[in-house]
Amino acid sequence: MDFNIVAVTACVSGVAHTYMAAERLEKVGHHEKWNIKIETQGALGVENKITADDIAHADVVLLVTDIEIDDARRFNGIRTIKTSIKTFLLQPQQIVEAVKCIMKKPVVYIEIP
Repeated sequence: MDFNIVAVTACVSGVAHTYMAAERLEKVGHHEKWNIKIETQGALGVENKITADDIAHADVVLLVTDIEIDDARRFNGIRTIKTSIKTFLLQPQQIVEAVKCIMKKPVVYIEIP
């Protein structure tokens, strides 16, 4: 499905899991035919920063994070799905289903524990 997705990954230490989640998101996005941009907030700081233009064209925001992310309010008013890195890495299909579900709704926020 041709959705425009922006995503942020961030873990407590900002090292391995941040980038593992980003890599998995890239693969899932390719498989699902999503247009996806992934910002990482890790030990190296913010990389591949999501711009205002990216947000303006986004259908869904995915927050795959174990911590509060920097500047989260920039995503207010956009369909948002939030989950932990562990949940996403173990059950990526759950996120795919959530994206399909949320696209049928007006602006909503879904948190998957």
